[in-house]
Amino acid sequence: MSLAFFAPTTSAQNLTDDQLGIISARLAESALESWELGTRSQAILELNATRYSVFSNNPLPPPTEIPSNLTSVLTPFFNISKSIVSGRARLNDNTQGAQPLIPDGSAADPASNGMGALIANWTGQDRGQVDYAGAAKDQLDFLYQNVPKTSDGALSHRVSQVQLWSDFVYMVPPFLAYYGVVSQNRTLLEDAYTQIKLYRNYLRDSKANMWKHVLLGTSGNDEGFWSTGNGWAAAGMLRVLATIKQSEFANSMKNEQKDLGAWTREILDGIYPHADPSTSLFTNYADQPATADGNFLDAASTALVAAATFRLAVLWNDVKHVPNAEKARVALFSPANNASDSGNSTSSLNGFQHLTSEGWLTPVVNPHSYGEQGKESPEGQAFVVDLHSAWRDWVADGAKGANAAARMKAGAGTIGTVLGFVLLMVL
Repeated sequence: MSLAFFAPTTSAQNLTDDQLGIISARLAESALESWELGTRSQAILELNATRYSVFSNNPLPPPTEIPSNLTSVLTPFFNISKSIVSGRARLNDNTQGAQPLIPDGSAADPASNGMGALIANWTGQDRGQVDYAGAAKDQLDFLYQNVPKTSDGALSHRVSQVQLWSDFVYMVPPFLAYYGVVSQNRTLLEDAYTQIKLYRNYLRDSKANMWKHVLLGTSGNDEGFWSTGNGWAAAGMLRVLATIKQSEFANSMKNEQKDLGAWTREILDGIYPHADPSTSLFTNYADQPATADGNFLDAASTALVAAATFRLAVLWNDVKHVPNAEKARVALFSPANNASDSGNSTSSLNGFQHLTSEGWLTPVVNPHSYGEQGKESPEGQAFVVDLHSAWRDWVADGAKGANAAARMKAGAGTIGTVLGFVLLMVL
């Protein structure tokens, strides 16, 4: 049985392979920093190699032998890991011992590449000539041996001081959870959950149902509800939930899965009421209007939160916010109202409101200065790919919550009068 869908000729736009290729090319050429490389790696898996993504419906760990139809699409994924692990020898004569995969002031961001090293080792890449297993273990040891932590055990996001960032949840717990799966180490899976629980205890505002961005540091704290930070937290929790759910420990960790699903829903409950009604985008700080000093509309966080919403619907059958996510997706992936017919081309991005003809998402926060608007964002490019992949998988799963999305669209008027796709089950 296969699932097909047809998009009507309305303003709703489903990105084509060619368009995704343009967006992915911008991601590939711009992702340089540790977390950007890790985020790109995940985007590659979710789009092109779902069998090796934790969001696959197949048990974890994945096959040790790469299927022939995935060899080419996984090449850029493995190239990232090989470059990082091989680079350790060039940067450090002592390539053994507790150390991050990439030198960084962040204790957490390099760990976002840990899953890539683990999969490269699991599938026997480079015939043992590159020490992926040793690099992953050194990264794990660094987190537990070299990184400061709170009195109750929350690992710091920074190396120089104990400071908790919402970003951490996407960078470290998924690595811990995946390491636990491939090594059959339940303790690591449990700690992935515990780290999230501790971070939630510190960063969540119970009234707003959103997470503050940066706390506990001696400098550089940010108590605002940074939209991308809430997206990082939601997406990271879902990666851990999916890892546990597909592991051999799923039945004995049902309570942990329930918590992770509920905690993700909390963030969605908190942030969606703040979406700008005229654009369906979030502002950089969700509870502040775009006109507030230093605030602006941000397509990057909008894409990440929407992706998490579709993932939650598939993983946990929680479809409450699917209509909101579909509004955001349509807004991000549609031509501008005054676009020419070229905006409807299946091989270009001309005329899109939130994607330039070169494939850059816009408007976006500066990924290196989170209080400023930027021009180009590697992580934003990855979030576009994540959103498309999550939506595609939601459609394949039966598009749960689609009727509510259709009703919202019909009432909105500005983004279409129909659902945007018709599902057909083909035997």
